[in-house]
Amino acid sequence: MVAEQTGSDSDRETERAAGPPRPTSGTFFPRGHHWGRYDLLWRVAAALGSGASQLLALPPYGLWWFGPLSAALLFFAVAGARPRRAAWLGVLAGAALMVPLVRWQDIFGADVWLAIAGAETVYFVPMAIGLALVGRLPGWPAWTAALWVAQEAVRARWPLGGFPWGKLAFAQPDTAFTGYAALGSSALVSFAVALTGALLLWTLLRTVAARGRTRLVVGGTGLITTAAIVTGGVLAPAVGRPAADEQVTVGMVQGDVPNVGEMSVLGERMQVLQNHAAGVHRLADEVRDGSVPRPDMVLLPENASDIDPFRDPAAREIIDGAAADIGVPLLWGLSRFNDDGTRYVQSVVWDPEDGPGEHYDKRYLVPFGEYVPYRDFFTRFIERLGQVSSDALPGRDPGDLDVAGTTLAVGICFDVAFDRPVREAVDAGGQIIVVPTNNANYNFTGQSDQQLAITQLRAVEHGRPAVVTSTSGISAVVEPDGTATYRSPEAEPDIHVAEVTAMDGPTVATRIGAGPEWALTGLGLAAVAGAVVLTRRRDRAAAADRTGPVPAPPHG
Repeated sequence: MVAEQTGSDSDRETERAAGPPRPTSGTFFPRGHHWGRYDLLWRVAAALGSGASQLLALPPYGLWWFGPLSAALLFFAVAGARPRRAAWLGVLAGAALMVPLVRWQDIFGADVWLAIAGAETVYFVPMAIGLALVGRLPGWPAWTAALWVAQEAVRARWPLGGFPWGKLAFAQPDTAFTGYAALGSSALVSFAVALTGALLLWTLLRTVAARGRTRLVVGGTGLITTAAIVTGGVLAPAVGRPAADEQVTVGMVQGDVPNVGEMSVLGERMQVLQNHAAGVHRLADEVRDGSVPRPDMVLLPENASDIDPFRDPAAREIIDGAAADIGVPLLWGLSRFNDDGTRYVQSVVWDPEDGPGEHYDKRYLVPFGEYVPYRDFFTRFIERLGQVSSDALPGRDPGDLDVAGTTLAVGICFDVAFDRPVREAVDAGGQIIVVPTNNANYNFTGQSDQQLAITQLRAVEHGRPAVVTSTSGISAVVEPDGTATYRSPEAEPDIHVAEVTAMDGPTVATRIGAGPEWALTGLGLAAVAGAVVLTRRRDRAAAADRTGPVPAPPHG
């Protein structure tokens, strides 16, 4: 059986009687293509395997080599399938990934968790249909990879600002594929991962179908091409690598919080503030007794104070006292309330002499966590959403903050999952990436590991070290090559001092921004359009062959 066969009724009966999947040339897969007697079983197993493989590739499992397998299995599941079948196979793949991946959202209730997982699963439906269509074209491995990028691009933007969690790229924090981030951000990494998986499937199918020396040539060509893609990722960061500037000593304070893992953790606001101030004082003591070097700055997490020190004198006194004790600028995460009850999630530069100065407002907020969209509507049905007592407002400006003469590129928590905030902060002069975060609701769920993996990718993308400071873990230090050289324990107080190298100059990815993502998305959509046109032409030609030539009208 080859992929070019017609898929007529007689052919299908032959296929069903044929047993296990037969070799296919792998060139392309026309509508109605079958994988043999157990066609449906193979497809269902492959769709579920695709979602499970992508899940295992992501933290906390971290079996990154399952990423390419995920792309290969999804194509196998939908190759030659009609749109309706491809759609529900896409649902199976998406659900197998998303339901367990965002399990940590059940802190807000099982209904919220399953609603988010369901919404994310929907994006796999058009992608699966698109994969079935582009499988009818030669060169389908490239179009397959481009459609993965298109799916992730839309998912990262809509609705409610998007939810990019679970990208293929985010399973590659420090692997051979990670280097592509320095050329084309997360989009190019996802493209390389999906292309590798699709090429391996193409190589397998072509090799099994070939005979004699042709088998060796086909197999060798496919493997060499795949190896070249992997090698390209290793070499990519050297292209336009930023220059080292100066060594910066950073202090990190993880104060810990009471009631880790509970939705009400922010209810202990004064305790959280005091825990982080105590961490600064402890760090100051260790500097004085020579246990650690004196830092140039001290970084604290998101929500290190959920009490607004601009409105609460006691909170301000606590932060002032911590800054005075350590004697260097602090970057303190806090909530800044407005007169109408709304607030900004901020990181504020707090000088030991001059007090608060520059600040960055978090730009990407968590729906139903930091604000309730369409509040009047949703709170009618989900009473506990009332626990989100104030709606945060998104910031608009990049997070380039000058601290002790070094420009930090700040992205708060959820910001780091999106390409734009960190890129714009680096483009504005950021030399060290800093990610203040509050994952106290999600300790020991894998969410913190997932966020750290994204931060590792950002470090490679922009050729800069990255420092994560968390309320209760995971705090970490990441080198520009994506290697995490330090990570804190979860749900414990922790202080750490690290030497990092400030960098100057943009990477290729920083400079060209979202260009590769849009180009690859356009490529995938163009392939779908081309497949639709080609299929219609084939259908018209087949119909003409069945009816035969139209007789000429009689003369005279």
